[in-house]
Amino acid sequence: MADPLLKLDGLSKAFGAHRVLEGVAASIAPGEIVGLLGPNGSGKSTLLNAISGFLAPDGGTVSIAGRDITGLPAHEVTRAGLARTFQLPSMPARMTTREVLAAGDVTAGAARNMLKGAAKDARIDELLALFRLAHVADLPASALSGGQKKLLSVALALRGAPKLLCLDEPTAGVHPELRSEMITILRRAAREGTTLLVIEHDMLFIRQLCTRCIVLDRGQLIADCAPDELEKNAAVVEAYLGKSVEKGKTAR
Repeated sequence: MADPLLKLDGLSKAFGAHRVLEGVAASIAPGEIVGLLGPNGSGKSTLLNAISGFLAPDGGTVSIAGRDITGLPAHEVTRAGLARTFQLPSMPARMTTREVLAAGDVTAGAARNMLKGAAKDARIDELLALFRLAHVADLPASALSGGQKKLLSVALALRGAPKLLCLDEPTAGVHPELRSEMITILRRAAREGTTLLVIEHDMLFIRQLCTRCIVLDRGQLIADCAPDELEKNAAVVEAYLGKSVEKGKTAR
């Protein structure tokens, strides 16, 4: 078995008396696509923040490709090869969609993958086309719809070919017809060497994209299994899916 690209060991975090993460341990192999699931308030966003350097854990460790990044600030974690998106992406007020992607060499933290000249322009054009953003390339990025901003944020994250890409609800607000295309794009990224950790409530999207899921409830890991095994896990059904959830529906 390959050494893990991402390794979490006993990760814990509390806000006052409220324990948000309790001893979370998990590993993700290079090129794997893993769903991070759980009900609202289960600790998913806190875990993502602890991994990406926006929040220092109280205990435990986070490693990327064997390097301990625990407690490093976000810009240092980015330099280690991580890119992430947010539930509600914000865009610069005075930059066009194309300009945002052109700045991706810096914002994606991938100096090792910086492109110049024609190659850089070709990569930007490719991303604009892949994410159906070519027609808004010269519009202010701040004027895009919520779904378009979400697509742009994913394109920007992929711009630097990160080792690890953490996506926070990437399909929220995105037109349903584009979701299958996003699956194709993300699978291609995985084949090309990017490992993915995905928070998403759309279970059909998760089943089609992910090879494995880890599930949190009240800050604790309650399952680590293939998507098709989730409905057979009593703890997952009780905490997250709900007893009447049918396959393909959005979880609560």
